[in-house]
Parts: sequence; structure tokens; C-alpha cells
Amino acid sequence: MSNNGSNVFGVVVTTMFVTAVGLAGGYFAVTHYLGAPVVGVEQEEAAEEAPAPRRKPTQPRKNNSERSADQESGATDAASTDVAADADAPAAYEDDESFEGETQASVPPQAEARADSESQAAAEPIVTPKSDEAGSDARSIMAEVQRRAEAKFYWYDGLLQSFNADGKTSEKRWTFNRIGSNGRSKAVLRFTFPAEVKGVALLIHNHPERASDQWMWTPALQRDRRIALQDRSTRFFGTDFSFEDLEERDIEQYEFSMLGSDTIDGAGCWKIEMTPRRGRASQYTRSIVWIRKDNHVIARLDNFVGDQVIKRMTTAAIENVQGIWTAKQLEMADLRRRTRTRLSLQEMKYNAAVNEREFTLEAIRH
Repeated sequence: MSNNGSNVFGVVVTTMFVTAVGLAGGYFAVTHYLGAPVVGVEQEEAAEEAPAPRRKPTQPRKNNSERSADQESGATDAASTDVAADADAPAAYEDDESFEGETQASVPPQAEARADSESQAAAEPIVTPKSDEAGSDARSIMAEVQRRAEAKFYWYDGLLQSFNADGKTSEKRWTFNRIGSNGRSKAVLRFTFPAEVKGVALLIHNHPERASDQWMWTPALQRDRRIALQDRSTRFFGTDFSFEDLEERDIEQYEFSMLGSDTIDGAGCWKIEMTPRRGRASQYTRSIVWIRKDNHVIARLDNFVGDQVIKRMTTAAIENVQGIWTAKQLEMADLRRRTRTRLSLQEMKYNAAVNEREFTLEAIRH
């Protein structure tokens, strides 16, 4: 061998020796001064049995000289690393059918139990808990209330009795006509008694996406005027019904939430909260309605401003009229004024023939 060959061989040997020493020194420094523990075979097996998810440690890529040094110095360490890698393989492919037969023997008992429970849960059908009442969803209940009261036409002749805080009572009469579908209906309310209000009429065009349009005709002034939104909270001709109270409440204008069950006058009721949707102008911040479970008729309605109930409507004398359960008596109480107005339906009918031209400004002037 020539001198040049000997020198090259010596350089290679020296380089390998220095590299091995450097790696050993670095490993010693990391484990003793940076606190990185040395993981043995027993610790790896203990880690496999731990309930926490196992993750295969990322090993740095070794060059040829390092692999050679590892092979010469520690075949046992390489074997233990292979065991750890095999133990991790089922966790990576336990949901893949193509690896089921190859990895079954190496799955730890805890992993098998977990896999069995997961497969059993997947095999069992998901059962939705049933409510104690059919149709307990608040919105579906209100939709059913609206559906059951639906009529193409509705008319009644009503007596209004107003009771003041000092005990005085006054009476008025009006007729009410309504045509159309919920949310898009039109209505005309006209006083027939006493003489000082006779002929006063209110025309209402309801809309599904916003507050209604309202016009009032006053015979004494021989003019009609549009009711502004800011005036909807005022009392309608000395009654405890405001202009807004005479609007139709379509379910599309509200959000609903179930508050539970209650009893009103001995009848079981659903208790539901109604909150106006954005764009639905209202004097009330929210309302709570009690719906009878036996016939889906409103038993009570509380209207709130903030946390205070300011208006309360109750119903009575519920009868089946032409297949529609109807409350023939409604009472609206103004809790701040301590007054109340009782509306009793004297005569009424559903689905009679009517001309839609009666629900116009021109018609209410006559």
C-alpha cells in the first residue's frame, strides 16, 4: 500500500473516531444537563400500556457512518426500537381493514377493549330521547296553533267592557273582518257603538317580514291617517288594546323557546317564550305565551318591556266553532295603569264569502 493510500485511510479512521466521540459526548450532555431521560425497553412497554394516545417518536436521520457505528455497538438497541415501532403500527392502522390480520397479535389489551367498545357503539343505533309530550318543540307547537286557527275568512261582532282603576265601566261594540293567509292577511275593525265612536274604522294589512300597515278612518274629521310605528303602543280608543295588539302575530316574525309546562285554569299548557326577530318593530321586548295542550288555544299571553310584564291577555269560554277551537272571551289587562278591557264575541263565523275590495281605504270611508 502506498503512502498516499495509508494517509487517506488514516484520515477516514480518525474522522469516524472523532464523530463517534462527539456523538457520545453530545448524548451525555443532553441527558444529564438538559434533563432528557433515556428510554429503555421497560419504559417503552409501560408507555404502551398507558391510557394516553401513543405517538411514535421522530428519529433523526442517520448517515452511513452513524448506522455502521450503531450496528457494531448495539444490535440489541436496534431490536428494541423495532419492537416499539411494531407496537405503534396498530394505532396508526387500527381502522384500516387491510391491516387487521397483520396487527391483531400486537394490539395491547387496552386497545382491544377500546376498539371493542367503539365498534359496539357504532353497531348500536343512535336513539333520540323521546319527549314526554308529542310536539314539544316550541316552534312546531306555535306552527300548529297557527294551522288550527287558519281560515280564509273570519268575522265577529264583539262587546268591549272597559274597567278602570276606580271601578268605572264603559262599553263599546265593534265588528271585525279578516281575510287571507297568516302573515299576509287584511283586517277591518269598525266601531258600531256608542254614537261618539260609531263608524271609526281601522284597516290593517299584515306582512310576514315586517310590522303591519295601519290606517284609521275618523268620520267626524272625514279623513283617514296612517298610524306611524311610534304610535303603535298607544291605546286604541280608550281600550286596553294598543294598535300593535290588534296586529296578527305570524310565527315567521319570532324566535321561540320552550320554558316548560304549566297549568292555567286547570288546563295543562306549554309555556313558550317569543322574541321578536330583527326587523319586527315592537313595543315589547319579549312575550311568554301559554298554549293549552288539549286544543292548542292560547290560554294566556304576557308581554314584557325589559323584565316587567306590562300587558297580560287571558282567554275563556273556549268553544268549537265550525271545527276551529275559539276563545270567545279575551281580556287584556294593562298592569301599569291597573285597567282591563274584556272582549266578548257575541256572534261569529268562519269562511263566509267576502269581497276583498272591502279591505281597502276606499271601503272603510263608507
